[in-house]
Amino acid sequence: MINKNRNEIIKRYRFLIAMLVITLIILAVKPALGIEIYGRAWSNILGMMAVLPPIFILIGLLDVWVKKETMVKYMGKDSGIIGILLGFFLGSAAAGPLYGAFPVAAVFLNKGSRLANVWIIVGAWASMKIPLLLFEVSSMGIKFTLIRFVMDVFGVLVIAYSIESILTDADERQIYELARKMSQ
Repeated sequence: MINKNRNEIIKRYRFLIAMLVITLIILAVKPALGIEIYGRAWSNILGMMAVLPPIFILIGLLDVWVKKETMVKYMGKDSGIIGILLGFFLGSAAAGPLYGAFPVAAVFLNKGSRLANVWIIVGAWASMKIPLLLFEVSSMGIKFTLIRFVMDVFGVLVIAYSIESILTDADERQIYELARKMSQ
């Protein structure tokens, strides 16, 4: 039993373990570079710790306040244009870095959202944030911003629906299952 759990932990965290071993070797061979690597890693961890708690609080509130039936109605398979527009709005209004989108996506999937609508949220989160658009207008001009925005809308839609159409039923079930495990 203990060996099984240990093997599962090693399998699950094998990339992290490999990176720790590699960076420890670098630290031993080139201490200055190793110290810089660990300094940047620590800085990234502190940055994540500043962003993730508010995201998890919002996720918890979303999970408790929004009923599954409501989510299915507005973001489910038959949500149509409402689901698409809501996906774009939620993604572009979201705050925080892209890694914050994945726990949010898991909650949406657990509540019965359509995969394409969740991909739209993640795509909009990555490329269409409202503060980015405002900054872009002031620095690059309205013409550039509108062209990029329209291309992003079409790009996100093409990617979201292409991914959804390429996935098999087994792939889709696996994604929903992974989202369920992520939320436990």
